[in-house]
Amino acid sequence: MNESPFRRISVIGLGYIGLPTAAMFASRKIEVVGVDVDERTVETINRGEVHIAEPDLDIVVRAAVKEGYLRATSEPEPADAFLIAVPTPFKGDNHEPDLSYIEAAANAIAPVLKEGDIVILESTSPVGATEAMANWLAGARSDLTFPQQAGESSDIRVAHCPERVLPGKVMQELITNDRVIGGLTPACSQRAIALYQTFVSGNCVVASGPRVAEMAKLTENSFRDVNIAFANELSVICDKLNMDVWELIQLANRHPRVNILQPGPGVGGHCIAVDPWFIVSSAPEQSRLIRTAREVNDAKPTWVLDKVSAAVGAHLVSHPKKTATDVCVAIYGLTFKADIDDLRQSPALAIARELSVRHAGRLVAVEPNLRSSDALDDVRIELVGLEAAAQCADVHLLLVDHAQFKAAHVPNGHVIDTKGIWER
Repeated sequence: MNESPFRRISVIGLGYIGLPTAAMFASRKIEVVGVDVDERTVETINRGEVHIAEPDLDIVVRAAVKEGYLRATSEPEPADAFLIAVPTPFKGDNHEPDLSYIEAAANAIAPVLKEGDIVILESTSPVGATEAMANWLAGARSDLTFPQQAGESSDIRVAHCPERVLPGKVMQELITNDRVIGGLTPACSQRAIALYQTFVSGNCVVASGPRVAEMAKLTENSFRDVNIAFANELSVICDKLNMDVWELIQLANRHPRVNILQPGPGVGGHCIAVDPWFIVSSAPEQSRLIRTAREVNDAKPTWVLDKVSAAVGAHLVSHPKKTATDVCVAIYGLTFKADIDDLRQSPALAIARELSVRHAGRLVAVEPNLRSSDALDDVRIELVGLEAAAQCADVHLLLVDHAQFKAAHVPNGHVIDTKGIWER
């Protein structure tokens, strides 16, 4: 692994990707300045602590801060490389990409840019976002030249390098996964490779340009989304035909060229639930399958809610002296996937919130990975332990296959298992 030619690196956005990336560079004895608009995040990191749960991240951050290689601030400072890892959400109801966070980050770092710097967009972005960022930077710094103006001889290098890591394994996969790099020019790509080779043991693969690199990340997650949609649609069909979808998938997967994924209550996370819409927004007439897959997965939580209503109704039939207010529903899992604390785009959390509106009776939730109940402050749901939920509830809704739930006994009452770990 090459010694880094970068004396100071700045990471803009200290969330689930930005902070681990900053910590990884700092662990290689490079000065890293992390920038975030949230003062609490800045204060937490400067104490050597972390605000997100990710295995080994706290250890690396604590050591890097103690040794003086990592610090956080709310205002950008001069550096040799700037990595932008800010959110790219939607705006409006038509899933239109919102690039305002990227634009704000570009405008924030523009005053401190100097000749020889590189700016890399790591945020998962719609096609053309890196070029838009380069134009915002150029508009703010007319005294510097950029690749879209000066080509290989530009003062500033610009590239896109999307993250490709799995929550729960971020610190490992940042090192071992291949990186796709799309520079605005070949010189931009080579400068980005020099940066990532500071700690990446995987290959740094150069795309023909930033648009291809952007599309590669969107394609990876859309592939997953389409395959999950197939499994989710199978689960709805099997329910209609009174079949066990998990048995069906197990049998079908015995074919050597078939590998059907597992169904669930929907699709969550910042990537798979979001990225396909970026492709649809870029080519709406040509993205029919990708759009349909998104619609199938987005509809699954409503199907789950209908199953809960049916279960409550069945309980009332068997207990005619009760009303809906007497029925307790327990929700098992709120995060978007198993054994993490990440609630972003979580279908389980969306289902829980809707149940707090639909169901008149008591609602409890079991989420062993949440540090506090802040995410539920605005809804009528109690966080309880596994044993308490099993004892008090009449309807049990399993939404996330956390390890604790896999090891638990199947509770008594009406069970709706969207992950197939209790029903089988």
